Amino acid sequence: MRDKKLSLMIFCAIAIALNIVLGIVTSSLKLPLYLDTIGTIFVAVYFGPWYGATVGALTNILTGIIFNPKDIPFLLVNVAVGLIVGFVAKKFKWSLLSSIITGVILSVVCPLIGTPIGIWMYGGLTGTGSDFLFMWLQKVGNTVFVSSFIPKILNNLLDKIGSCVIVWALIKSLPHEFTKDKVFNNNM
Repeated sequence: MRDKKLSLMIFCAIAIALNIVLGIVTSSLKLPLYLDTIGTIFVAVYFGPWYGATVGALTNILTGIIFNPKDIPFLLVNVAVGLIVGFVAKKFKWSLLSSIITGVILSVVCPLIGTPIGIWMYGGLTGTGSDFLFMWLQKVGNTVFVSSFIPKILNNLLDKIGSCVIVWALIKSLPHEFTKDKVFNNNM
């Protein structure tokens, strides 16, 4: 039992590190996507919604401590990702279709949660090329929320569907002896 808990903690720590590293890389390159939830999605699919939510929350807490405290409120988005993916994966087999559908759901839910936080923290800007769309939408008379929300939907369609499909492909490509049931049941 102790080996199982230790393995799970190490796995979650690696997932948090993956979230942070991918988030830093995409942010540094000013890409209009985030990729900072791949570890959260993987853990949520493998171990369930509560582990996914925990990985998501700890990712943002650590990035807030290490880099920028303004990242901490966005943990609500990452927790939602963990919960939604975990419950979907629990209810349905994690397939290509379910990963795409889940990505579409996340593409709407995440901006609904993240847009008010982004407006509160950064005035609606993201620091990416999508800021041009934000400024144009404001210039033509949209509210700050709408001007910030629409570019985030577009970014998240690519990011969340892509992240979910990457996790599906990763899980599908794992050798049989490294599947969740084999690794964690052999340690008991």
